[in-house]
Amino acid sequence: MRINCIVVDDEPASRDILETYIADCPVLSMAGLYSNAIEATEVLNREDIQLIFLDINMPKLNGLKFYKSLANPPIVIFTTAYPEYAVEGFEVDALDYLLKPFSFERFLKAVNKAQHALTNKQALPEKAFILLKSEKKLYRIIINEINYIEALGDYVKVHCSDQSIVVHDTFQNLLNQLEKSNLFRVHKSFAIAINKFDHIEGNMIKIQGTSIPIGQTYRSAFLDHIKRRIGT
Repeated sequence: MRINCIVVDDEPASRDILETYIADCPVLSMAGLYSNAIEATEVLNREDIQLIFLDINMPKLNGLKFYKSLANPPIVIFTTAYPEYAVEGFEVDALDYLLKPFSFERFLKAVNKAQHALTNKQALPEKAFILLKSEKKLYRIIINEINYIEALGDYVKVHCSDQSIVVHDTFQNLLNQLEKSNLFRVHKSFAIAINKFDHIEGNMIKIQGTSIPIGQTYRSAFLDHIKRRIGT
């Protein structure tokens, strides 16, 4: 399959590099080069764009805000010279991050991820859900709306975007049911949605206004996972 893609980057040199890399990659089909997000809106509305190479730090409208504004966003690979932006990108489920300057080999690795995701459709469906029983009610919980889960003895509290419910279950059993989600265990009593946290400071993770501790046992694996997500 060929992947229909666009480049949105305000730096001419960066656009030139991406144009060359895309031309050298048979799986990609270039649909347009744009210097700002506003210019790219028209082609996204008009054509079936499957992948965006999107700069983050741009004037008028930065890449993150632009991507969040899209109703049906394609896969995004962020391109940026600022690694600190990578953590912010988790909230929009970015497929990868190319930290400028990047090699063709690193670019190709990101493209392979996109091809794999589009071909095998292994990403969690946007509206996948789980049924959870709480207080004699059966709740239909959209998995992508779970921010984090918290162990409370013989119970687990599931914190969602708009509600929290307590279920009579073990923490590990619930994690097993959610194994294909973005949940990542960061403490003996907490697992967070990796695409929902705001920032990390010391041994604490800030997510949706709540501070969650990072357990010493889980810290190394958690930080390694983040590094793999940003490609460093």
